Formats: sequence, structure tokens, C-alpha cells
Amino acid sequence: MDVSQLPFNKLIGLESAAAESGFQVSLPDNPQYTNHLGTVHASAMLAVAEAGSGAFLSQQFTGYSGFIPVVRRLEAKFLRPGSGQISARCKVPPEEVAHWAAELAARGRISVSIPVEVVDATGSIVMSALVGWFISRAATQDAHGIA
Repeated sequence: MDVSQLPFNKLIGLESAAAESGFQVSLPDNPQYTNHLGTVHASAMLAVAEAGSGAFLSQQFTGYSGFIPVVRRLEAKFLRPGSGQISARCKVPPEEVAHWAAELAARGRISVSIPVEVVDATGSIVMSALVGWFISRAATQDAHGIA
């Protein structure tokens, strides 16, 4: 799934990052994302962190149809003011992702926490976050739409 095509993310102008960049998503340098100090607004950084973690999940679970991910928690620490384009990157060891996949296949649901770094145009990490996701099989519905 391309998270940049979700309605809210389209509204705010979120962009998918090039695979070779090491980032999942970005918001371009635009004054509409600034706060009263002229730096990137905290809400913009939070949106990039959440979308970046969602893009990471999507990249890791490409063969898993019929599962629904939902954010349950987002913890953030703002490290310094951000300027210009901001981008999110997620790094989770491959063995941990493999454990997630095995648990999801066995149980049909998992809770995972994805660490995210939000980086600004200067290359500085301006926010760190931990996004908690719950992933489960989509409910099946009968002919009347009742699960």
C-alpha cells in the first residue's frame, strides 16, 4: 500500500520517498507546515512519523492480504526545531520483522512497536518516535454485513 495515497496524507501533501534514500515518506519544504516560530510544526512531524511507520509495515508485509493495521499508540520526543523538508525513516532488525511475520501467521494478530526518526533538510534528527501498531485479520462479514 502506498500510504501517500491515503486521503489525509494526500491532503497534507505527504510524498513517498525514493527507496534508495533510506526514508519511507517526506513532507516537502513548504511554509504551510510551519509554526509561529517559522520551524516545522509538531503536528507535521507527528504525521510524518505515523505515515513512515505505516509505510515501513507495508514494505515488510507485502504478501499479507486480509490484515488490518491500526495505530494504538504514538510516543514522541521533539529533539530540536526542524526546517525545510522533513522525512521519516524506520529501522527494525530483519530478525525482529521475521518474528513478527511468524507470530502473525500463527496467531492472526500481533502488536508491534516501530521506532521512527524524523530528519529535517539539514540532516538533523528533529524528532524520535515509537509507533505502536495492532495488526489483525480483517473480520469476515455475512450476507447482511454482520461480522
